Amino acid sequence: MRLWLERFDAHLDSERRLARLTRQHYLRDLEALLRYCSDLSLVGWEQVSPDHIRGFIALRHRSGLAGRSLQRMLSSIRALYRYLIREGAARHDPATGARAPKSARRLPEALDVDEMAQLLDGPPEANPLVVRDLAMFELMYSCGLRLAELAALPSSAIYAGQSELRVTGKGQKTRVVAIGRQARDALARWLALRPGLARPDEPALFVGRRGHRLAHRAIQIRLQRLAQRQGLRRGVHPHMLRHSFASHLLESSGDLRAVQELLGHSHIGTTQVYTHLDFQHLSRVYDAAHPRARRKPRAQG
Repeated sequence: MRLWLERFDAHLDSERRLARLTRQHYLRDLEALLRYCSDLSLVGWEQVSPDHIRGFIALRHRSGLAGRSLQRMLSSIRALYRYLIREGAARHDPATGARAPKSARRLPEALDVDEMAQLLDGPPEANPLVVRDLAMFELMYSCGLRLAELAALPSSAIYAGQSELRVTGKGQKTRVVAIGRQARDALARWLALRPGLARPDEPALFVGRRGHRLAHRAIQIRLQRLAQRQGLRRGVHPHMLRHSFASHLLESSGDLRAVQELLGHSHIGTTQVYTHLDFQHLSRVYDAAHPRARRKPRAQG
């Protein structure tokens, strides 16, 4: 069974060209199923039945796993069995018909426009690392980038006079997004300083003090420090900038399809979560402005 997992991982890498982190998520879910099957003395994937899958999901649910995580596990299992059936190592998918318990849909956290201004606005900085940080986070907010997309950017991703950015997202899909004026200015300041930090053979757009590409964790820490220095009263993580980009753009334009393209979402349903954020914004405006919303109910006598 483990050998087939290794072959499946190679399939995800070479044929489906999934990112390393995505493959790790698949394998982590399937390793948990493999341990469960081993406890039941199952020796082949073809021996796994729908009852086994339901039992596995129920066990994980009792251990505290949320419905969304369980649904992801089922997706991993189905992907494995599509591959096994294709390779003749299984005849059916035991996860067909299995359902994960529903959980409340959690809305993405976003900063409002004033908080974004507080985070990114300030006097010019001379410290090259702070100049780099402001360029990173201006670009992330301007283009709606994921953390992995930002970290992976090469210098060559910027073109057309520093006005456009070529981004490679999930599934190696490429999209081109415009770079806003504030981000262009911040990038120009960083690009003037980058040669003094980057090693000659380092293609990464953003590098650390030793001249190498920044790790994901380093970017997270730098954003937290910037938020603290700028006086924000809550924790800030990189994906909040992507969420802020999407919600602010949707509030201004109402164009869900355009936001989908800019975010690089394959399905419009993924983007629709931001309509809930937009509705929350409209609700706050209504509550603050409408006379009948602001009036307190008269005490009953």
